[in-house]
This record gives sequence, structure tokens and C-alpha cells, in this order.
Amino acid sequence: MFLLPFLFIATGLVSFALFNITTLLQFAGWITHQPRSPAGWFHVHLLVLGWATMIAMGAVYQLIRVVLQKDVFSRTLGYVHYVLYTVGTAGLLVGFAAGQAQWIAIFATLAWIGIVLFVVNITLTLIQAAEWNLITLSTSCALLFLFLTGLIGLLMGLNFAFQWWPAWHERLFYTHIWMGTIGWFGLLITGFSYKMLPMFYLSHGVSNRTSYVVLFLWNAAVFTGAVAFLTAAPIPAVRAAVGLLTLAVYAYNMHITRIRNARHKKSPGAGVLAAVYSARALAVISTVALACTLFAPERVMDERAIVIIVWAYLWGWVALTILGYLSKIVPFLWWTHKYGPHVGKGNIPTMADLLKDRCVAYGLAAIAASLVVQIVSLGLNNMVWTQWSGVALSLFSLFYVCMIAKVFTR
Repeated sequence: MFLLPFLFIATGLVSFALFNITTLLQFAGWITHQPRSPAGWFHVHLLVLGWATMIAMGAVYQLIRVVLQKDVFSRTLGYVHYVLYTVGTAGLLVGFAAGQAQWIAIFATLAWIGIVLFVVNITLTLIQAAEWNLITLSTSCALLFLFLTGLIGLLMGLNFAFQWWPAWHERLFYTHIWMGTIGWFGLLITGFSYKMLPMFYLSHGVSNRTSYVVLFLWNAAVFTGAVAFLTAAPIPAVRAAVGLLTLAVYAYNMHITRIRNARHKKSPGAGVLAAVYSARALAVISTVALACTLFAPERVMDERAIVIIVWAYLWGWVALTILGYLSKIVPFLWWTHKYGPHVGKGNIPTMADLLKDRCVAYGLAAIAASLVVQIVSLGLNNMVWTQWSGVALSLFSLFYVCMIAKVFTR
């Protein structure tokens, strides 16, 4: 089973490095330009599809086995999924960079077929296991929203190439962003955190009641937002979706606090702490977004405001959580593969020896600090500081991803 998650995680790390290298080569200039441009589409899809979704798929193949104590339904289907999704994403990125609409349509179709195979494979794994709990239910909901996000993205690609439904482009665009960011990433991260956090804090006996509330509110927020954007509903409908999401985030943080209060381990490691602190930051981000819908409704659909909120959500919570969890997942994956068979046969390193926690802490702190400067700079419309902080963010991210990749050499 090692090879399948390894392929996804290794490809995701390469994509993350490529994202940061291309950002450095442009002195982070693409961040200050219009987001709906070839450079903007290329970088955002490289980050979201090439890195975050690629890593998330690899983590699902690895963690679902830990959760269910069963292998995935079909490894062969997993490898076919990897090839189609990787080729489709690479071609899609080339299409965005070159501004070739037909390339975008063709490779978006390939990437979507890869997503469908992933959804089918994991869904059949869950059905076979028939073990329904918070983690499997959250994963199922996340898979549904990934499928719908990919389907809407495919429709947008076809519409972009053939202009079949020009009047629906804006509605599909906002629904695509909402379902992908809030539905897919949100439910997958919260779902696997119900396993990861108690495991690394050594917390026992924490009630799941609050997390079921999170699951209900989060799904309600995704459905409400999707319907609001698809029907071009007035601002109160968007406000309701953001309000539901904010309530879900507060309940999620409450559950995290209960896990920490029940811990038997003082520190779970810098990576897990980063996931916890980024969840606190998410509460601030969602509160600010809700305040905008209440006190500045005319700014809610403003492109600049959307860019800042989405950037804060993607980097401040999704990216920091993934980077934090990678510091645990990669050493576990590699140590189990390389040293697991040698346990009891001589001196072997521990998992902690593969990646120094102090370096993880420094790397994540530097990324978080440069991100804060960048978001403030974007808010103040200070392009010079936006670019400098973007350069710093990419440099620290490159340092971090090299540190994670180095685990595979030990």
C-alpha cells in the first residue's frame, strides 16, 4: 500500500515546490494582478489541484486504511486514478498558462475522470467496511463535494471552450469555488482531525456530540451557499451560508478545546499545534467574512475582497493544516516502509529522528508570519509589501517542503 499514497504525496510536494519557484521567478507579481488571468488561473490550480488535492488524496489512501483497518477497494483503480488525474492536471495547467481553451476542456475532462475513479474507489471501500462514524461520514460528504466541484469545473471548461452557457458562467464560478474550498477541503480536514488530534494528544473519552453538530452545520453551510450562488440569490442567502459556516467553525474549535483538555501528552508536536492554531485563525477569518456580509454587503461580491478572504482561508487554514499534518504523515509513512520490517533486529532510528520538531516549528512559524504580512498588505492594497511578503512566503515554503522531502533520504 506504501507506493500509492507515496506517489500522490511525492507529486504533491513537487507541485508545491513548482508553485513557489514560479512565484519567486515572477517576484510574486502574479498575486498583485487580476486573479482571472492566465497567470492567476495557472497558479491557483497548481496550488489547489497540483498540491493540496494531490496531498489530500494521498492522505486519504493512507489514513482510510488506518481508520478502517482494511485495504482500499482496488489498488489498480488507485494507480489508474493517479495517472489520469496527474496527466489531466498537468495538461490543464499548460492550457491555463497558454490560454488554450480546447486544452483546458480536454484535460479538465481527464482530471475529472480521475476524480470520479477516486470517489468510486473510496466510496466502495467505505461501503464494504460498513463502519459509519464521524470520520467516514465526513469523508463521504467531502467526496460528494469533490465530485460536484470537479463536475462544475468540467462544465466551466467546456463552456469556456464552446460558449454553450455564457449567462451561467458567473454562477458556476462561485459555486465551484464554494464547494471546493468549503465542501471538499473543509469536511475532509475536520473529518480526519477527529482521528489525528486525539491520536497525537493521547486524548480519551471525549464526547463526539459537538463534532456531529459541526458535521451538520458545515454541510448546511455548503448546501446553502451552493444554492445561493447557483440561483444568484440576494445577499441575505450568502449571509446565511457564511453564518452557518461561522457557527460550524466555532463548534469545531470547541471540540478541539475538549480534546486538548483531555490530553495525556503535553505537546503533540509542532505540526499538530499548527493545525490547532490555524483552526483558531479560521474562526477569526469566518467572523470577519460574516461581519462583511452584515456591515458592508456591497463589498461581499467585490473581487478584491473575495481574493483576500479565499487566500486567508486557503493559506491560513487549509495549507497550514496540511503542512502541519505532513510533518507527521510523511515520517510515519517512510519509517513504516523502511524500518518497520527491522523492528527488534538492531538499532534503528525513531520517527522523531527523521524530522526534527524544532525545525518544523521554525518553518511553520516563518510561513505563518509572512502570510499575516501578505494578507494585511493585500487589505491595505500595498503592492510592494504584497510582493515582498509573497517572496518571503515562497522562500519559507520551499525550505519547509525540502525539509519534508529530505525524510525520504533517511
